Amino acid sequence: MTAGNKLARILATRTGEAIELAFVTEDGRTTRVLASDDQIDRLVDELEDILNSPAGTGSGEPPAAA
Repeated sequence: MTAGNKLARILATRTGEAIELAFVTEDGRTTRVLASDDQIDRLVDELEDILNSPAGTGSGEPPAAA
């Protein structure tokens, strides 16, 4: 796995039936991905779980891909 890049911002827009997310890193690179409504719902659920859990828990490693 490659080293992580620091996120500068996230942009989101609907593109047809998909939702396009653009991740912009501090070094100016942009990665665009398309996601379904269901994938966005699951992402929001995971982020809410992380934000509502005590800080400092977890291994610091990204989760396995679903």
